Amino acid sequence: MSNIEIAQKARLEPIHRIAEKLGIADIYPYGPYIVKVNQNSVTGDRSGKLILITAMTPTKSGEGKSTITVGLGQGLAKMGKKSMICMREPSLGPCFGMKGGACGGGYSQILPMEEINLHFTGDIAAVAAANNLLAAMIDNHILQGNELGIDPAKVVWRRSIDMNDRTLRNIYVGVEKEGHLRKDKFDITAASEIMAILCLSTDMVDLKTRLGKIIVAYTKKSMPVYCNDLKAVGAMAVLLKHAIHPNLVQSIEGVPAFVHGGPFANIAHGCSSLIATRLALRLADYVVTEAGFGSDLGAEKFFDIKCRVGKLHPNAVVIVATIKALKYHGNGDVKAGLPNLEKHIEIIRKFKLPVVVALNHFSDNNSEDIEIVRTFCEASHVCFAVADAYTKGGYGCTDLAAKVLSAIDDSDYAPLYPLRLTIKEKIHRLGSQIYGAAKVAYTAEAESKIRDAERLGYGNIPICMAKTQYSLSDDPLLLARPSGFTVTVQDVRISAGAGFLVVLTGSVMTMPGLPKHPNAENMDIDEAGRISGLF
Repeated sequence: MSNIEIAQKARLEPIHRIAEKLGIADIYPYGPYIVKVNQNSVTGDRSGKLILITAMTPTKSGEGKSTITVGLGQGLAKMGKKSMICMREPSLGPCFGMKGGACGGGYSQILPMEEINLHFTGDIAAVAAANNLLAAMIDNHILQGNELGIDPAKVVWRRSIDMNDRTLRNIYVGVEKEGHLRKDKFDITAASEIMAILCLSTDMVDLKTRLGKIIVAYTKKSMPVYCNDLKAVGAMAVLLKHAIHPNLVQSIEGVPAFVHGGPFANIAHGCSSLIATRLALRLADYVVTEAGFGSDLGAEKFFDIKCRVGKLHPNAVVIVATIKALKYHGNGDVKAGLPNLEKHIEIIRKFKLPVVVALNHFSDNNSEDIEIVRTFCEASHVCFAVADAYTKGGYGCTDLAAKVLSAIDDSDYAPLYPLRLTIKEKIHRLGSQIYGAAKVAYTAEAESKIRDAERLGYGNIPICMAKTQYSLSDDPLLLARPSGFTVTVQDVRISAGAGFLVVLTGSVMTMPGLPKHPNAENMDIDEAGRISGLF
């Protein structure tokens, strides 16, 4: 059966009962199986262990990171542990594009998957509305006299939409008013700074403070204009009043799951909300969360941005691998693809954390290939488990759960770099130690933006690298474990509200496009309201 068929046949427990078991009383229902949780009402006093799920460099179809996240949460529950799952909210762009939804797969899904994948509780729409309200207020301010002296050519705040649409990468705005025409761009909502702010805020006060720090434009004298200057913060916070509260759902086996926030890891910081993670750690003994794409992207940002901001202390990391990805990086040979996995193990060890490799099992995997990976992990002194989360759910992940429990310790986790380093020093450390680059090069525009960031006092904040997810390098065609390459920094953007610099490398874009045959071509709904083609 397909993911959606399995999901539609599942029998779910009313979500208010899940909340009651967790000790959560103040909830806002969105139907019988979804609620928002008022974080201020949670009284849990546990100090749970934090387990991160990441992956080797993925193929275009992904390696099942979400499936393993849900499967491990269920596997821990099968072993009698009080576990919770924390995941990101799916974006409509990938759902209707190529990648599909983000609820896991088979018998390791979070449910109800149709609602979660399609609009959910409206959080992403609220982020887009707040984003676009700010954009409208900027252009309105310019039209209505421009008291702040904004240079129309230096407006840096973009509009957003939660859909892959490459035609919005380059647009013109202001066409109805002579003299106000300017070239502009859209970002996908997952790349909006407001999404990052929502996911890194601790409460409404912090959210409003961060919104106020957003740099929206510059004056003719190159001085920044902030969201606070436009008096937009209050209205934006109103639009986000519900979005700040985490969404509680359940897995197909009834394990509670927070699904909250949805930044991509290739163009944003790739982690679910800090609020949800902190709440889960107070409510459960083991919290399983994920970070987007491979460890060079999502995991690095999880450690260097989210954990640093939230003072989180991760206890173990699971790297998801597949025979398919190993063959992809090895040109059909599993052994030849192992250097890619080896590099991801090294990346996690740079953060001084214990590692477990989970081989996501597929029906066409043969025992010889599996033994090659097992032997490699044993030689590398890394715990290894075959996980059959898709077909067996939690029971297919009990071995993985046991390996993770044996690997967990308090660890000596530390970020990769101290914030006192210069911007280029931090970028170089990421390029050399995480990606394996021989050199980092900068365009003239990037050099200028770095000087501006340092001039304005933003030299001592974390770096959020925007890079292809399909290679350890910034070139998606360089597979396995490339060496001797140069990472080219194309642009640098100050995300002052989120508290990091976005560094764009290679040809990565903040507005994805649709493939030749998007998933949307296969989707439908019948007269009874039953959806098909969603996965």
